[in-house]
Amino acid sequence: MQIHLDAIGGVAGDMFIAAVLDAFPDLQEGMIEAIRAGGLPDDIVPHVVEHGDHVLTGLRFLVEEPPYRPHNRGLALPHENHEHTPFRSIRARLEASALQPPVKERAIHIFALLAEVEGKVHGMPADEVSFHELGGWDSIADMVGAAFLIDAVGATAWTASALPQGSGRIKTDHGWLPVPTPATTLLLQGLELIDDGLPGERITPTGAAILRHLDVAQQNAARHSRLQPRQLMRTGTGFGTKTFPGLSNVLRLLAFEEPAAPYASSDRVAQVEFEVDDQTAEDLAVALDRLRAHPAVLDVLQVPAFGKKGRMTAHIQILAEPEHADSVFEACFVETATLGLRWQLVERCILPRSHATVDVGGRSVRVKVAARPGAPSAKAESDDLRSINGGRSERESLRRAAEKAGLDQENT
Repeated sequence: MQIHLDAIGGVAGDMFIAAVLDAFPDLQEGMIEAIRAGGLPDDIVPHVVEHGDHVLTGLRFLVEEPPYRPHNRGLALPHENHEHTPFRSIRARLEASALQPPVKERAIHIFALLAEVEGKVHGMPADEVSFHELGGWDSIADMVGAAFLIDAVGATAWTASALPQGSGRIKTDHGWLPVPTPATTLLLQGLELIDDGLPGERITPTGAAILRHLDVAQQNAARHSRLQPRQLMRTGTGFGTKTFPGLSNVLRLLAFEEPAAPYASSDRVAQVEFEVDDQTAEDLAVALDRLRAHPAVLDVLQVPAFGKKGRMTAHIQILAEPEHADSVFEACFVETATLGLRWQLVERCILPRSHATVDVGGRSVRVKVAARPGAPSAKAESDDLRSINGGRSERESLRRAAEKAGLDQENT
C-alpha cells in the first residue's frame, strides 16, 4: 500500500491521526490502547469525534486534560504548571512503557528528531533539550498514536503534496518565533513548500517530525509510481483546530493499492553524443575501445552519418553512470578529436538478468539470462566462442547448447 498526504490546511500530529483513523477506523481501539500503554494517566482522555466545517466532513483527534494535574504522580508530565520536560525524561518514560517494541522505537525516533533540531537551534546536545509546548501529554499522545498507526498500516511508501508554508509569528516559551519555526524548517528540508496566502502556523513541529520520520522527502523524490495507474482504496480527512477563511483546515489521506511489480526495472543514465569527422578510422577505433573500458561507461555506439558539406562522419553515443559523467566527458575529449558534447539524463527500462557459467563439450561458456515477459531468454558470451574450430556451424551448435544449459540452470 502507498499513502499520499494532501496537506490542504497543513500537517499536525492530531490531523495526521484523525486522517489515518478516518481511512482506517478499525485501528482506533488499538491506538487508544497503545497511547494508554505509553503511560497516559487515566484522567486524561484521548478520543476521536466526527467533525465538519459545512464543506467537508471527517474526524478530529482530541486529548482532554483536567484543568490542573499535580505532577510527581505516576508517569504524569507537568503541563499546565509551565514546567519543562527534558527529552531524556520523555525517552526514559517511553522506554520503560508497555508499548510494543516497533511502536516504542517509532515514538522515540519522532521525539528524537525534534530534540535533535531543537538542539541545533539552541546550541545544545539533544539530551539536554527541554520541551515546553511539546512536553505535555497531548503531544505524547500525538506521537505515540502516530507511531502506532504508521506501524499498523504498514504502508510501503508515504508521499506528500507541497506543504503550506504559513507566515507571521507564533508565541513560544522561547519568545516570538517566525513561522515556520526554526526547528520546523530544519525538519522540512528537502520538502516542497508553497505560500497560499493564508497566515499562521500551518506545519507544526510534531507534524514536521512525523513527515521526517516517514522519510517523505526521499519518497517524494523517488515516486516514479505516479506514472503508473493505481487503484484508490481508501481516503481519510483529518481536521485541525484552526479555521481559515475559504479553506478547510484538513489533512487528506489517499491510500493506494501497491502497483504490481513490473517485470522490468528503471534507472537513469547519462547519454552523451558527439560527431567526429577529422579522426582516422583506425585511431577512432582505438579511442572507442578505451572509452568502453572506462569504469563509468555502460555502452558505446558508433553510427556512420553524413555531416556538414556532405562529409562522412562518425556519430558516437555513449551511455554512462550519471554520478561519474564528468570523468566520461574528460575521457571523450582526451581520446577523440571532438570539440563539443551533447548530454542529457534519460530513463532506461531494464530487464532483470543473471549470469551463469556452464560447461558444454568441455568448455566453460558464460551465459546471460534475462527475465523476459512470457519466457526467459539466454545469450552466450561471444568471446567464449571465438576460439572454436569448425566454422560457423560449430559455433552455433555450441552457442545453442550453452544457452539451453543456462536456462536449465536458471530454472533449477
